[in-house]
This record gives sequence, C-alpha cells and structure tokens, in this order.
Amino acid sequence: MTVTLDAPPRRTSLRTYGFALAISAVIAMMIGASAPSPFYPVLQQDLGFSASTMTAIFAVYAVALLIALLVAGSLSDHIGRRPVISLGFVVLAASMVAFWHADTVTVLFIARVVQGVAAGLLMSSLSAAVVDLEPASRPGSAATLNSVSPLGGLAAGALVAGLLLDHTSSALAVVFGGLTTVYVIIAAAVWLMPETSPRTEGLAQSFVPRMGIPQAARAPFLRSAPALLAGWATGGLYLSLGAALVSQELGGSTHLEQGLVVAVLTGVGSLTCFVARNHTSRQVTIFGTTALATGTALTLGALATGSYWSFVAAAVVAGSGFGASFFGIMRSITPTAAPHERGELFASVFVISYLAFGIPAVIAGTAAPHIGLAATTYAYGGAVVVLSATAALLRTFAAKD
Repeated sequence: MTVTLDAPPRRTSLRTYGFALAISAVIAMMIGASAPSPFYPVLQQDLGFSASTMTAIFAVYAVALLIALLVAGSLSDHIGRRPVISLGFVVLAASMVAFWHADTVTVLFIARVVQGVAAGLLMSSLSAAVVDLEPASRPGSAATLNSVSPLGGLAAGALVAGLLLDHTSSALAVVFGGLTTVYVIIAAAVWLMPETSPRTEGLAQSFVPRMGIPQAARAPFLRSAPALLAGWATGGLYLSLGAALVSQELGGSTHLEQGLVVAVLTGVGSLTCFVARNHTSRQVTIFGTTALATGTALTLGALATGSYWSFVAAAVVAGSGFGASFFGIMRSITPTAAPHERGELFASVFVISYLAFGIPAVIAGTAAPHIGLAATTYAYGGAVVVLSATAALLRTFAAKD
C-alpha cells in the first residue's frame, strides 16, 4: 500500500529533477561553447599563430560538431538519453582539460575538435530530454527553455570569461578547471534522472549520415527555416568578428568590452525568448527577422561611425531578433515530433543552424586578411540584412499557423 501511494510522487519528483538537470546541462554546455572566445587573442599572442590559423580553429569546431550531429544526432532515440548525455559531458570535460593545458596550436586544434564532437552528441539529446521531461502542468515550457537556455549560456560564458581575464591572472585555470569539474558532475548526475527514450531498433542504420524531419514537422520547419538561417548567420557575424571589431575598429581595449558584445547579443536573445512565450510562432518569427535586419543595419552604421556604444546598442536590437527567430522555429516544431523522433529532429535543426553560423563566419575569417576587417563586415552584414528581410517577407505572406 505504501509503495503504491508513494510511487507517483516519486516519479514526479524524478521527472522534475531530470527536467531541471537537463536545462542546467544545456546552459553549462553553452557556457563552455562561448567561454574560449575571449581567450583566443591571448592564446594567439602566446602561441604566435596567424589570423588564418584562428579561422581554422573556428572551422574545425563547426565541422566536428556537424559531423557528430549527422552521424550520431539520433543516437539517443535508439539507446536512451542518459548514456548519450553522460558520454557527451565526459568528452566535453576532456576538451576543457585540453584548453586548460593548450601550449601548442596542435593541442588547441584537438581541444576544438573534441569540443565539437561533444557538442554534436549533446545538442540533440539534451533538447530532446527537455521536451521529454516537460511538466504536464507547464505545456510549452520546453520550447521556451530550449530557446532561452542556449542563448543565456552563451551570454554567461563570454561575459564571465572576459571579466576573469581582466581581473585575475589565473583565468585559464578558473574557467576551464571549473568547467571540467562541472561537466564531470553532470555526467554522473544524469544517471539519476529517469530514462525517457527506451532502446529501439535501427541503431546501426542511425549512424548513416543523414538529416531527417518527421512528416508532421516538415511544414512548420520549412516555413521557419529562412528565419533560422538568418538568426544563426547573425550570431556567426558577432561571434566570429565581434571581438576583433571592438578591439581594432571601435577602440575597445579590455576583454570585458570585447566579450560584452557577444553577451548582449545572446543575453537579449535569451530574454526575448522568455518575453515572447505567449505569442504565436508566426508573430515571433516576423518580429525576429525584422529586428535582425534592423539590428544588423544599425551594426554597420555603428561601425561606420566608430562608436562602440552604438555598436552595443545595435547588438540589443539584433539580439532580440536572434532570440525571437530561434524561438519561433522551436515553438513551431517542438509539439510535432513523437518521442522517438525528437533526437533526429533537433539534430536537423542544429545542423542547419551551425551551417548558417559556421560557413559565412569561416568565409569572413578567410577574407578579412585580404580585404580588411571592416570591408568584410560590411559585406557579411549586408548579406545578413538581405537574408533577414527576405525571411521576414516570406513569413509575413505565408499561411498563418
């Protein structure tokens, strides 16, 4: 009798724990994604590598992440969320150790490749776990938190790392040693959460590189894809060129000033996702793409006038668009996938996101040494404005949700 009465509350408690842990894990993972950014100029000076090498370091992360997503993005649909998430954080902890002790360019490349593999394992499995464990009393919260958490983590990582670099000589050990410890703890804690994706057939076939969108998700996915591309292309502009623009074109001399631009973009994006949670995905997407076009245009204007604080203000506008665009598609597609389809669906979302994020950023990084940082930014930003405005028009005249 006692067991029967206690079982439902215990299951509810475990699901609540799992939901909170999954969200915390997303934030922790994304902190690690942006935390290295403020260290790159320092490492470049210490290790003596070129701007083209910096571009390659950025590129290998994106390539490793995309390959991992394509090959293992649906793995948790077949063997369960817990083993994939736990393995992902063990691999991520190893990458932080490599960053911590990177004394050659080779070690830095290894750290980025390992981090990309870990992120590829974690992005789809964690996003699916958040949806699986969404409280019945809070419908829609998974889509909101799957949008708020990654952007909030990116903001925190860049801001905290920049602050530590400016105020302590042991920032490398504090940031990467601390993240290593956190990731090991999460890898172990995951085994206490309930498993939401039992073993299913088709494991071997799941390793064949492919992208899959469940039938029910295809229409909303296609409607929102242009906004997804525009949002992550904007993110790539700021994350790849933002720190260099601040230091070389806008007079920002501290690591905090350089990290603040990324923190504002992603932090405002995270806040926008939360504020927009009660609006339709169509309303959110139209606002987001319009704000992306406006904010990027303002960014180019701030660069032309050489005003750092105008650049930060432009990041506020662009950040609201970045967050809203990402939230719009998550809001559209999250309810459409069955539990056994979620890993593959979110893998597809992040493959497209990181293609939009990585490819233009790598092209820009390659072009900057030849045509100049400012000229590269004007070309990149102009393309983002056109893409965002086109996405806004397409969503405005598309069929209503």
